[in-house]
Amino acid sequence: MSTKRRIGIADTCFLIDWARYRNKDILFKIFDLVFISETVLREIKSDLTISWIASKLAENKLALYTETDDEIEEARRLVLLSREIPHMISIDLPEALCLVVGRRKGFTVLTENKGAIMATEVFEEYKDVIVWRALEVLLVAHLERMIDIDCKDPLKHFRGYQEDTLHIFSNKDLDEVRKRIEKEICR
Repeated sequence: MSTKRRIGIADTCFLIDWARYRNKDILFKIFDLVFISETVLREIKSDLTISWIASKLAENKLALYTETDDEIEEARRLVLLSREIPHMISIDLPEALCLVVGRRKGFTVLTENKGAIMATEVFEEYKDVIVWRALEVLLVAHLERMIDIDCKDPLKHFRGYQEDTLHIFSNKDLDEVRKRIEKEICR
């Protein structure tokens, strides 16, 4: 019996945050491989993030993704489209490229970019692209029991992520996550 490999493609902010997270290897319990496009890699300046990426590239947990000309052209069109819609949060090229590759290859897009998330709701062509924030990655780690769960404190790992990365989840999102963990795991 073969199980489908879970493959992601991450944008810059997602990688910068995960490089700072104390339990960063959770990502590789969920994903068999995470791609980083050359466009995203060029944006990363932090020594901590570069060092983490280099070590994970050496372990074959991260892999470099070389964009094709037509993928870059589609991503540029998506950037322009996102700027033409008044209520839309605009997308930059690296996030747009992740969406394009996610759509074409079936990879899960890993991002915190609200415009990229919104694009899956606004543009029909991208409605089937799976986009996960750190919140969803951590939730899946809980639901698939890839992480120790303390039912007395089901949000412990989410708070740890917030402390390490300074990325704050909304109270609404945390409340939904807590309810789901309590319902599905801590009954």
